[in-house]
Amino acid sequence: MGKNIELKRVVVTGLGAVTPLGKTSEETWNNLVNGVSGSDMIKLFDASKFKTKFACEVKNFEPNDYFDRKEGRKLDRYAQFALVSVEEAVKDSKLDLEKINKDKTGVIWASGIGGITTFLDEVMNFSSGDGTPRFSPFFIPKMISDIAAGHISIKYGFRGPNFGTVSACASSTNAIIDAYTYISLGKADIFVAGGSEASINEAGMGGFNAMQAISTNNEEYKSASRPFCKTRDGFVMGEGGIALILEEYEHAIKRGATIYAELIGAGMSADAYHLTAPHPEGNGAYNVMKNAIEDAQIKPEEVDYINVHGTATPLGDLSETQAIERVFGEHAYNVNISSTKSMTGHLLGAAGAMEAMVAILSIKHGIAPPSINVKELDERINSKLNLTLHKAQKRDIKVALSNTFGFGGHNASVIFRKL
Repeated sequence: MGKNIELKRVVVTGLGAVTPLGKTSEETWNNLVNGVSGSDMIKLFDASKFKTKFACEVKNFEPNDYFDRKEGRKLDRYAQFALVSVEEAVKDSKLDLEKINKDKTGVIWASGIGGITTFLDEVMNFSSGDGTPRFSPFFIPKMISDIAAGHISIKYGFRGPNFGTVSACASSTNAIIDAYTYISLGKADIFVAGGSEASINEAGMGGFNAMQAISTNNEEYKSASRPFCKTRDGFVMGEGGIALILEEYEHAIKRGATIYAELIGAGMSADAYHLTAPHPEGNGAYNVMKNAIEDAQIKPEEVDYINVHGTATPLGDLSETQAIERVFGEHAYNVNISSTKSMTGHLLGAAGAMEAMVAILSIKHGIAPPSINVKELDERINSKLNLTLHKAQKRDIKVALSNTFGFGGHNASVIFRKL
């Protein structure tokens, strides 16, 4: 016999971020609203022989500013981003770590790839030697994509559910959805959920270049991330870490927490079509938004803002905008739509958390951030859509939806509402 469970409400009570636009959530948001591009020439390695020589790196990130040298050496860059963003989010939430039930506080942290820089360094070091195996004892625990969740749990003593999610670029949206589900079912009071990625290295850039997935517009690197634009030629690689504190509503109210927004709906779907290309008619994107709206028990007309996946790939932007028109009908032309990847680049496994944070802050501040770098709209994309081009637009945003789609046909959407 099944249990009759009354689902709990889930709210967001803390945010933290380390991104190409800032080392806090506030700095990141301010630069987003002002239309700042995070793209620059690559400094993390010598990219002079690569097809793409630019990316959206986290600027001036010094691990020694956050970790002692011994601790920092045990952490891949992606895990460093995780711990730094979580520290901000925990402080922002004003959680009393001495009073909360740590058995009912969990961590679900995403990364599409994990410690790829650690893997690259260790293999290159081995291949340059005489064949004698000399690997760091930290090689495996630095590399695996679940280890950031483990580090967060250990640092704070959170003993609730603890794992990592991997679904390519949808990974951190899936982390948020899993946390939402566990809290809704009463299996936890609080979750740290989010994602981090650090793949700007020889293997990451070379691999995506080989797939012809990333922009090679080295001459116009500042404006190379151009979703919806006729001249778009692929995404711009980004990196960073973004953390959300999700909390059961009554638990948050009881402790007097400041609530950013309520997470009211989540959707998932699969394209079941191709390894890297979206379904040409946007069926997966259509289904995932439809599923999220049904889960939220709202009408499509209630959505005010959509943060699209919008990577600036020729196929992806077109299929997503067509799916939006199918889901929302005439209301599609009343919604503010934007791709903030035009500024942050594509944070891969961290993209979903990045854009969930944008959706949440759009509600808080009543501002839809812009889609920048659109020089000439692709004629196949309906010009009636409000793509929030060039400049942010003020609007009373009561409901915001965020889409993320990953290689392998993984689709995930979340919906937030103003309280």
